[in-house]
Amino acid sequence: MFPHESPRSLGCWTHVRRQGSPPPCALPARLAAHAQWLTSHPQGVAGFGLVDALALTAVTDFTEDALRLLRDGDQFKWYTVTLLGLALYVYSVEVERRRWDIVLAGLALWLMDWINEVVNSLVLHFSDRAAIWTVTGDMSYMVLIGLNVEISLFFLVLGVLFVKQLPADRSLRVFGIPNRWLMVLAFSAFAVFVEVLLYTTGYFHWEYWWWNWPFVPLIVIFGYGTFFAMAAWVYDMDDRARQVRVVGTLATIVAVLLLVFGPILAWI
Repeated sequence: MFPHESPRSLGCWTHVRRQGSPPPCALPARLAAHAQWLTSHPQGVAGFGLVDALALTAVTDFTEDALRLLRDGDQFKWYTVTLLGLALYVYSVEVERRRWDIVLAGLALWLMDWINEVVNSLVLHFSDRAAIWTVTGDMSYMVLIGLNVEISLFFLVLGVLFVKQLPADRSLRVFGIPNRWLMVLAFSAFAVFVEVLLYTTGYFHWEYWWWNWPFVPLIVIFGYGTFFAMAAWVYDMDDRARQVRVVGTLATIVAVLLLVFGPILAWI
């Protein structure tokens, strides 16, 4: 982004693309505005020279691509309905079996991802360069800068898949390691492996060295480990009311974050 811009100034939250209208955050108008801004700020930004200011504030190319797709209804694909139906079927099976522990654990993991996605979007807002991770390419609908509908539906069923693999004996140790921690680590490592493969396609992007290949420990821990740990924790609770309270709290946090940083402040 240019020094005088923010995602809100680009209209990325409220933009509704009309047939034949230019894509959101289109560059021509932005370049003209930027040229005018440079005329009135010949010394750059905050004591930096002009070249330094441009280098420090330049948005990445893949971020520009993602901003054009962000909440663009023209990208909708009908296969989304099928994916939603499959996700609902996964939950309906557990509801039929009255396995509310599995249902609530699955929702807990999904909500944890939403919190991460909001934080990721805020990194773009405050850095004016890039989010921690960004998705581009052909998709049904991009909800946030690093989250599309397809990814969200995947995370919706991932928690169910995970807890169904947990041993019934919570105290069981494998190679001397508590099975819950081992399963969290194993699933997180595999998920990061999949992300690395996606990264090589050019449609999934990392910008910062501390969240990138080959430095992946933070991705393992905070990108997935916290998700699986939360799902396992909720799953193992013996108190159903407590499970509901935890999931309800997570849902409230997500709703507040989306409302405040979305429509109200337009930061994401």
